Amino acid sequence: MDKKSLIGLVLMGVLLVAYSIFTKPSKEAMERNQRYNDSISRVEAQKNFESQQKKSLNDSTAQITAAATPEELNQIKVNQLGAFADASTGEEKFFFLENKKIKVKFTSKGGRPYSAELKDYKTFEEKPVLLFDGETTHFSLQFFTQNKAIATQNLYFLPQTQEISQDAQSGTKTLVMRLPAGEGSWIDFVYTLEPDSYKLSYTIRMQGMDKVLGKNTSMIDLDWLMDIRQQEKWKKGDAQYATVQYKFYQSEAGKLKPSTIKAASTENLTTKVEWIGFKQQFFSTVLMANNYMTSARISSVTPEEDAVPIKTFSAEISLPFEGKSQEDIGLTFYFVPNHYKTLKAEGHDLTNLVDLGWKFISWINKWFVINIFHWLEGVIGNYGIIIIILTIFFKLLVFPLSYKSFISGAKMKVLKPQIDEINKKFGADKAMEKQQATMALYKKAGVNPLGGCLPTLLQMPIWIALFRFFPSSIELRHQPFLWASDLSTYDSILNLPFTIPGYGAHISLFTLLMAASMLVTTKMSMDQTQTAQPVPGMKVMMYMMPVMMLFWFNSYAAGLSVYYFFSNVFSYLQQMIVKRSIDEEKILNKLKENQKKTVKKSKFQERLDQLAKERGIQTKR
Repeated sequence: MDKKSLIGLVLMGVLLVAYSIFTKPSKEAMERNQRYNDSISRVEAQKNFESQQKKSLNDSTAQITAAATPEELNQIKVNQLGAFADASTGEEKFFFLENKKIKVKFTSKGGRPYSAELKDYKTFEEKPVLLFDGETTHFSLQFFTQNKAIATQNLYFLPQTQEISQDAQSGTKTLVMRLPAGEGSWIDFVYTLEPDSYKLSYTIRMQGMDKVLGKNTSMIDLDWLMDIRQQEKWKKGDAQYATVQYKFYQSEAGKLKPSTIKAASTENLTTKVEWIGFKQQFFSTVLMANNYMTSARISSVTPEEDAVPIKTFSAEISLPFEGKSQEDIGLTFYFVPNHYKTLKAEGHDLTNLVDLGWKFISWINKWFVINIFHWLEGVIGNYGIIIIILTIFFKLLVFPLSYKSFISGAKMKVLKPQIDEINKKFGADKAMEKQQATMALYKKAGVNPLGGCLPTLLQMPIWIALFRFFPSSIELRHQPFLWASDLSTYDSILNLPFTIPGYGAHISLFTLLMAASMLVTTKMSMDQTQTAQPVPGMKVMMYMMPVMMLFWFNSYAAGLSVYYFFSNVFSYLQQMIVKRSIDEEKILNKLKENQKKTVKKSKFQERLDQLAKERGIQTKR
């Protein structure tokens, strides 16, 4: 090998080593990836835990010959499940509790809720709204007895009733599922449903379990996993609003923070927890402790886009156990629509399930928007008309601010000739002098250059509040207006045979109208406030905004586009009325009178003058 070849190989080796060093993920990145993998494993392990337990029993049974006696087979079950051996086999039966609002299906296999239906609502496909159904949910107590891991999910409970279906519309109904654990010991799952209620009381009643569980047992684990079903037309939006929420015991509520690593999020709640909710855009399943949960670990995993569930939520919950011979652990299920006033009546800060924005913005919605909206709801039946009236109300409410903005724009417009003279007097190389002269003119004339911006900024909280209110308002769900069949989702007048990145595969007419009206009002505002010294790129940015909104809002709630469209229409009408009422000549004369008055320099102006002197610039006064 010649010298050049050897040098080449060495350089290649150095480059490979350097590349591996620089592309090696950081410690933080590796930890984040590990958390993601743990979360995936957690979901898979939860789904397979019970089947593996049963498989283990079957494998042990397979080791016995076909001539094995029933006593030998029973011994295998005892070795695997101890006091719960008799519950390893049985017949799965289904039972129902229902009232006017909900219908809950139970299975004797696991003694758990099998499905939950909200009877007053339908999916976008006009099917019943099932919060969960079948094997896509897991709900299991897990604990150790005699060094044996027990999961109730695959054990057969004995129903303590012969009634398959019980209707609670006329009175409270109760279903008891019993899991025997040897002589004098059992676990009852007691479900109680009251009339006209979204609540299902759930009590874990333990009898003689102090003899079965270990003496040092102070907690019992409750594993809860649920695949979240698509209920709304826009699957991506449905997934966007779906999250795990919770409330700490005697403290504040919160929600699972989204992760930047792929599609998994996990959070450990190390202090006492009052409730955990699996939230969708318009519906939630909540598990609340009558006392508290000791701790919990919550997680969310988003599957591939073509998967049936939009997300998979899970919660590992630790429940306190005092080791008494008779002990009840009280819990409550809520199968609820995310309707603000319904949740407020239930208390426990369940209103946090309705996403109304940050604290200050949520106050506007809670104390202002919602009350007005519901008052109009009681008077007017059409929700599109309600939105228009709400729009008019808010436009009139902020009209004094809008009027000040219009007047400020008119003042800037009549000063344009004088600003043109300043721009001619000072070239591009005398930016400091130009700025000083312009500010001096504004000061003498009594014009605030930010006068048109501040009123607009003060209106922003209402704008943002309504932006959060409409997509979260279940009242708009499946409510038609003009060509829109559902104001809670996008209105499509044309489905495209292809997908436009960032836009979608459909055309929303209300969004088109909103963008067009925004262009008109933008042009009118710029004409009203035009100056000879425009901010570079401002005009392009202002005209780009409607185009960007067209892309952003194409898949958003049609109710939101309806509001902004009519808001722009009324803004245009207000500007036309104010423009005709403004006497520009009178405003100019007033400004000229102000310029004749002696004006004391502001501290800001004095600092500008001082800075100019330090640079050796003599400012003409």
